[in-house]
Amino acid sequence: MDANALKAFLTIVDQGSFSEAAETLHLTQPAISKRLAALETQLGTKLIDRSNREIRVTEAGARLLPHARKILDEIHNARLALNPNADTIEGELQLIASHHIGLHHLPNWLRRYRREYPQVTLDLQFMESDAAYHQMNKRNAEIAFVTLSDSMNPEFRILVQWPDPMAFVIGAEHPLAQLKHPRLEDLAQHPALLPDTSTATYRVVSRLFLEANQPLKPLMPTNYLETIKMMTSVGLGWSVLPVSMLDNSLRVLDVGHPVSRVLGAVALSGRQLSNGARALLEIVEAEEIRS
Repeated sequence: MDANALKAFLTIVDQGSFSEAAETLHLTQPAISKRLAALETQLGTKLIDRSNREIRVTEAGARLLPHARKILDEIHNARLALNPNADTIEGELQLIASHHIGLHHLPNWLRRYRREYPQVTLDLQFMESDAAYHQMNKRNAEIAFVTLSDSMNPEFRILVQWPDPMAFVIGAEHPLAQLKHPRLEDLAQHPALLPDTSTATYRVVSRLFLEANQPLKPLMPTNYLETIKMMTSVGLGWSVLPVSMLDNSLRVLDVGHPVSRVLGAVALSGRQLSNGARALLEIVEAEEIRS
């Protein structure tokens, strides 16, 4: 099977459009259609149904998908192994980071990385952790810096991880600020400003309240922690935020329940890392251990 044809097939599936796939691969639409047709002819089966102007992966196409990704991963690994400049650190490094990591961790890493490895061109994308895992599955980045899931998908491997301690917080004028040692029962009487239910932060907090048999009153869920911080600071509710975000606009609540989540870097299990990626990980490990 031709690698370019497999790449065309995967890109069409990932983009959901022939025109967008052609743009992604810097090809004309007829050229990408020709590559798919050649692959279908070689395999003797239809991989994508193009009827009614919609892209639908056939049953055969769905079976081919994981094999196609593995084949291209092995080609990627072989190219790294055979690279005559194997000791150099240069080229493009594609990264994904959650918004929180991008604001509160990434600047220190990249400042040092740019100083030590100026020949590397960085391609950065910022998104929520769930979206980052999805983009990694599409091979749209080499490393993703995300909130780690309670149960990691075996398709991913954790490269480095570190704890992100969190705290219950409120604004200075919130009624809970008058309590020296508020209980979860006290917090349950007020609106909670939390990310949506799919996030690690929400799961950690909801588990605490469930074990205490107390209800949660989520208000206006948003996954942007800076927005939650602002709404908390003006007294719209209480929240749980990373300690790294705390400042004079917030009061910490001593509820007697330590809360933490785990941040880290992930990569695809069967895909080898470039020299540039490994160099960045060394910096991340050094910076996070030091902090």
